[in-house]
Amino acid sequence: MQGGFFGWTRVDQGTVIAPDQRLSWPRTVGIGLQHIVAMFGATFLVPVLTGFSPATTLFFSGIGTLLFLIITRNRMPSYLGSSFAIIAPVLAASAAEGPSAALGGLVVSGALLAIIGVIAHVAGIGWIEALMPPIVTGAIVALIGFNLAPAAKSNYEQGAVTATIVLVLLVLSVVLFRGLLGRLAIFLSVVIGYLIAWWRDEIDTSAIGDASWVGLPDFQGPSFHLSVLPMFLPVVLVLVVENIGHVKSLTAMTGINYDRSVGRALFADGVSTMLAGSGGGSATTTYAENIGVMAATKVYSTAAYWVAGIGAILLGLSPKIGATIAAIPPGVLGGVTTALYGLVGILGIHIWVSNKVDFSQPINQFTAAIALIIGIADYSWKIGDLQFGGIALGAIAALAIYHSMRFIGGLRGTVEPDGRSEAAH
Repeated sequence: MQGGFFGWTRVDQGTVIAPDQRLSWPRTVGIGLQHIVAMFGATFLVPVLTGFSPATTLFFSGIGTLLFLIITRNRMPSYLGSSFAIIAPVLAASAAEGPSAALGGLVVSGALLAIIGVIAHVAGIGWIEALMPPIVTGAIVALIGFNLAPAAKSNYEQGAVTATIVLVLLVLSVVLFRGLLGRLAIFLSVVIGYLIAWWRDEIDTSAIGDASWVGLPDFQGPSFHLSVLPMFLPVVLVLVVENIGHVKSLTAMTGINYDRSVGRALFADGVSTMLAGSGGGSATTTYAENIGVMAATKVYSTAAYWVAGIGAILLGLSPKIGATIAAIPPGVLGGVTTALYGLVGILGIHIWVSNKVDFSQPINQFTAAIALIIGIADYSWKIGDLQFGGIALGAIAALAIYHSMRFIGGLRGTVEPDGRSEAAH
């Protein structure tokens, strides 16, 4: 970085603005505000759906983004928003042991992610790719999304008319708008749905009126319960996959090889998640929404992300904004999550498609089939104080089935080292 840590080179023109460059500060602030808008819709939805404080989540999201920039030496343009992977385990942990137990699960998840980051920094990511090939990662991501279908249905039924309107608006927004507006379809549908719900008298505005404009968010500490920790193990795997995918996307977009920075990115996200879980926020992950902003603007400057991170912290310091977000009624949430949870599941399928997973091979068929059924049906298994839900069991099944079939099949000569079965020849 020329001129020190914050020594961005100012450029006034150019089709591509590199991470160590910046436009004028007014234009940089404008790009930063676009990043805030892009992350906002998904970032505030997670705490609303899990019962956490939206203001607290925004506050830690901003802090996490600044920490990420510092740990990655201000070279990797990324925003850390709320991870949808934690919704199901947080709901389950909160129901079993209370919200503080869910926060404890997030702290442990962050710690494990940070440890993986350190190992990846020293040893590279080859071992991660060997442990979790595309068939396994796709299955885990897919089952996490589809496992949430009952939660979407529950919200939908509490305001079916509003939910249907929001869902229709969401679909129309995707096909009617291009560029940034198209990528903000979820945010736009929630805002319009919120206004419709207010008109239909479905929103309790009392807390909004009582909230102050400026103040600290509601902090809450974690507690640690062994019984709920297994629920969060698959979350760590998903965060690893998301971060590696994000780094690879940055490499493709900027032409800069970020492979050596994967460990730093994982460590930074782990520390951010630990910090958020320690104070009442949601687990963080690098955001595809902000990759979309960079793709549209060709501005990869990390300066814009400093603006976005500081902006998120300021939003988190407004209890009135937090109360307004928290008042989103079930109907609006039901409409948007019917699509959103499904899209999380489809991301898993996208991993299979983009990596050309061959489903004519029994090893791939059984890895995906069994894991998905366990996750979607939400199988459960209790061993002493440990409670394993559908997501944890599905993730374990995907890993165990793939690697055991490959090992045994390799010994028997029925499966080749690349995972192909002898029957396929």
